[in-house]
Amino acid sequence: MTDPVLAHAHAHETDLVEGLKTLVSFPSVGADPAMAEGMENARRFVEARLEAMGFDNRQRLTPADGSGQAAIYGERLDAPGKPTILVYAHYDVQPPDPLGKWDSPPFEATERDSRLYGRGISDDKGPMMIALETLAAFIAVEGKLPANVKLLIEGEEETGSPSLPGILETHRDLLAADAVLSADGARWRPDLVALNVGSRGNAGFEIRVETAAQDLHSGRYGGIVANPLHVLSDLIASLHDAKGHIAAPGFYDGVTEPTNAEREEIASIPYDEDSAFAAIDAKPHGEAGYSTLERLWLRPTVDVNGMWGGYTGAGSKTVIPNEAFAKLTMRLVPGQDPERAKQAVIAHLRAELPDYARLDVYGERGQGGAYAVPPDHPLLAAAVAALEETTGQTPLKVRIGASLPLTEIVSRILGLDTVMFSFALSDENFHAPNEFFRRSSITEGLAAWVSILRQIGTLSPADFAAFRRS
Repeated sequence: MTDPVLAHAHAHETDLVEGLKTLVSFPSVGADPAMAEGMENARRFVEARLEAMGFDNRQRLTPADGSGQAAIYGERLDAPGKPTILVYAHYDVQPPDPLGKWDSPPFEATERDSRLYGRGISDDKGPMMIALETLAAFIAVEGKLPANVKLLIEGEEETGSPSLPGILETHRDLLAADAVLSADGARWRPDLVALNVGSRGNAGFEIRVETAAQDLHSGRYGGIVANPLHVLSDLIASLHDAKGHIAAPGFYDGVTEPTNAEREEIASIPYDEDSAFAAIDAKPHGEAGYSTLERLWLRPTVDVNGMWGGYTGAGSKTVIPNEAFAKLTMRLVPGQDPERAKQAVIAHLRAELPDYARLDVYGERGQGGAYAVPPDHPLLAAAVAALEETTGQTPLKVRIGASLPLTEIVSRILGLDTVMFSFALSDENFHAPNEFFRRSSITEGLAAWVSILRQIGTLSPADFAAFRRS
């Protein structure tokens, strides 16, 4: 028998897609001050949808000092005696660069080959719209939700959620709940039913190397003044040894080696390494002694996201630049303290810096630790049951190499666990040109969100008591 709420949601898929196209048209790049209008338009779009759905107590949340990009809040406390779930998503997106590699405009959602293309459409606007429209379907058909729902839709996830700790601290009572259900945190593979049960943490910063007060003529100064691009290259190269091990003393503090059981569990997951790397025209590479999935899920990284300096225009300019720049980020695993790991990398760079150069560290962004949901958590059980009901398969429990800052931050501050229930897929080019979202994921996602909300509605707050830590 067809669930009437699901039937309503599927009947309104076209409306969902049209709303998603509108939302994608707002360039909500939180990292770029020039995109402030796009951020505001995205906020207003979400707020208008929540108002139309009858969500109460709608407001914008910021830390106590009012800084940062506001998060959007609303609530429907329709189910006395039922659990309260904090549903999370984010409306900010990555920059669209490089623009020349897009096959269609990044902020004009374009449909082709059963896919919708546009910046942020997979991360996280499409998955967010699935969650919102599922809630709307319940309200339209039944007049209420099967559990109490509080919405937290963030505006800084793509910059590491720097304001989120302050938001959670300032609005602790407002955000009180039994658990968090996230519409962010992509599924792993299109050919495998799986649930993400853990994510890596992250931290990052920028550096500037200077060797002179101004750019210099390479004929007059070449060979007698250091080139900061050379210095920067040496510093970056020093971060790893020949076996891919991170060379910064203290960086691995707290990291434990994978157990035999963990390695056996990972090895049992179907994974065609040759096909996976062929799809991106790359070869496996990384820390020696670990498999690809072990590197991806259980080992930390330090990466250079960008390096620049000197003359990069057309033709030649015989100059020795006076400064060079790089952006660095790291992915962290359980046991690592983000600040300690970051400081270990900075200390290593300072130790390796020659005395004829100067190093500035700046642009530090939000950071968060790694996270894993308890294997016996009732919300995880509800997610498993929902996927079993809608796919006919028991999902594999996997991890993701990416970071969802919310998971560790909300665990640390509010004492709540998070289950990731996104219907994006990891091959959908988020953070890259031609980001896309499968139309089929909308149909699948609506079914699964209806099912998980019904599963939650069979539980009580007492089922979550052992897992709340606040």
